[in-house]
Amino acid sequence: MANHMQLNFQDASSPIMEELLQFHDHALMVALAICSLVLYLLTIMLTQKLSSSTVDAQAIELIWTILPAAVLVALALPSLRILYMMDEINQPDLTLKAIGHQWYWTYEYTDFKDLTFDSYMTPTTELPLGHFRLLEVDHRMIVPTGSTIRIIVTADDVLHSWAVPSLGVKTDAIPGRLNQTSFLTPRPGVYYGQCSEICGANHSFMPIVVEAVPLANFESWSSLTSS
Repeated sequence: MANHMQLNFQDASSPIMEELLQFHDHALMVALAICSLVLYLLTIMLTQKLSSSTVDAQAIELIWTILPAAVLVALALPSLRILYMMDEINQPDLTLKAIGHQWYWTYEYTDFKDLTFDSYMTPTTELPLGHFRLLEVDHRMIVPTGSTIRIIVTADDVLHSWAVPSLGVKTDAIPGRLNQTSFLTPRPGVYYGQCSEICGANHSFMPIVVEAVPLANFESWSSLTSS
């Protein structure tokens, strides 16, 4: 999760988030190269004596036409690749339904019978020692590691947004509509998120906690919870 004075993104906890971080760094390098070139040209113009002699401009016109097009292609191709990767959901191992309410989440494990629960923020007065204020919940969403998880997101009242930054997931919850996304966690861990759509007075008090556990632990938890 994020730390105080953190300037960069959270550590990636899914393959999609790793791709997004790499594209972010790639785009920054392109922007740095453009800024450096513009700064160099400005410096030359301010420090060198300008000449009014006629120069054949065909070469320079060709360069400033092709170079921006090449830059756009260098940004567009990896961006489209990641967009298609984020939309592609092939044979998920587990499907969950996240329903947004004012102001809590309901999780339904559609592959199991009667495995549904509400997830409320843990009040500060009941917060265990070492847990995070305004981020901890009474019932975490438990998922197995190394499995493709499909999340179907909707809302019961107003607009919400199911977002977990370290997993690279952010999907709007719209009443009367089903949106879907997916993620995969390669290692165990606890990942925190929050509703990212202003949904009323207590918008900042409906956190999201995803706990990834080994498959054996998940099977034990699901059998105990659904029984």
